[in-house]
Amino acid sequence: MNIDSIHNGVVLDHIKAGKSMDIYKYLHLDELDCSVAIIKNVRSGRMGKKDIIKIDSPVEVDLDVLGYIDSNITVNIIRDGVRVEKKHLELPQKLVNIIHCKNPRCITTSESQLDAIFFLSNAETHTYRCAYCEAEESRKKF
Repeated sequence: MNIDSIHNGVVLDHIKAGKSMDIYKYLHLDELDCSVAIIKNVRSGRMGKKDIIKIDSPVEVDLDVLGYIDSNITVNIIRDGVRVEKKHLELPQKLVNIIHCKNPRCITTSESQLDAIFFLSNAETHTYRCAYCEAEESRKKF
């Protein structure tokens, strides 16, 4: 298989095997007007298998979404065919409009114009609390 190298763009690496399509959906990569390569089940010495996403355009990716999905993903910024930056993610302290409150009495349920804001309450269990009603939401298993 031959996947061209990227001259200017972004490479998402160390994605848990089989999860690249979830990231494609959450980052709305289908809306981009550039080449996006999804490489699944690549052999990895550290992970066994992994997925990689190559975006052939210098776009901004939502690091909070990626950190929420999997903080082990690395984001490589490519300029003129050379990696100029490698970002390691962390679990975000605050999420805005990434997850939504499931409490039917929460104000965000009836007031759709309000942002769904969650704050990290427990990093070990990846639990977030709604800023309005304090309902707990744990990270989905991707």
